[in-house]
Amino acid sequence: MARIGLTLGPCLFNWSAERLLAFYRGIAENSVYDRVHVGEVVCGKRMPFSDPVWPEVIETLQSAGKEVVISTLAMPSTVRERKALAELVSGDVMAEINDITALASLEGRPFTVGPLINVYNEASAAFFAGRGAKSICLPVELPLSSVAVIAKACEGLEAEVFAFGRLPLALSSRCYHARLHGLHKDSCQFICDRDPDGLAVDTVDGQKFLAINGIQTLSDGVQLFLPTAGEASAHGIKRLRISPHTLDMVTVGATYRRLLDGEMSPTEAKESLLALGLPGAPVNGYLSGGVGASQLELA
Repeated sequence: MARIGLTLGPCLFNWSAERLLAFYRGIAENSVYDRVHVGEVVCGKRMPFSDPVWPEVIETLQSAGKEVVISTLAMPSTVRERKALAELVSGDVMAEINDITALASLEGRPFTVGPLINVYNEASAAFFAGRGAKSICLPVELPLSSVAVIAKACEGLEAEVFAFGRLPLALSSRCYHARLHGLHKDSCQFICDRDPDGLAVDTVDGQKFLAINGIQTLSDGVQLFLPTAGEASAHGIKRLRISPHTLDMVTVGATYRRLLDGEMSPTEAKESLLALGLPGAPVNGYLSGGVGASQLELA
């Protein structure tokens, strides 16, 4: 049985340049992730602040033996953003596309596909594989039964599943954070940086509901998919994706690595992760084809 890979996905939140540099230095020096994604996915307005950081971050990670992937913007809406996307995917570092328009700029280069692209069946996965995709992180709403079908139909394509973090659900042309603070999107003052793990949103009845991150909607709960290596392989899963939060991501990665290497049980792994202080309750319902906000024992 092949070893299950461990991916650190892109940071979805508005972290300062200083915080990003310190975070990735720690990941390079101490973590077990074999693949690390960098780059801005959510809001193009953040790019002028984070883009200068990435060359140093990439060099640091590569020097530590990490495979680096640049994740691209999921909803490019201006000429500047579309130009930046084209430049990113044409560089020397493999890119993850999060918007299908990026395909036009790849020119035969290998790439990965992010979970914000709608790949819900084997035909869609085969479309990307035929154009050079090496890996695909499947949409978070897909149950494991569908993951297995897609993985079996596209055996040359690494099937990756979102295993940890608030689930990325949707993007909007409007900025929820700006509206909340009485600001316009064009003059948002980058107010989303006040909530480095996203801002929880309750219903009018006070029930936990979702989380917002600028223009992005996330789950309130935190995905905890804790398969053994055998269970992951049985569904054709080659990689697990861990999404960055402000808690100890080195320990999160080490916990998943020990779980996949058979050194820790799923129950022990769950206890270890809960002890870190998650920003929301654990969830995994989508993986069984149920309600995403539920926490179930997966067969």
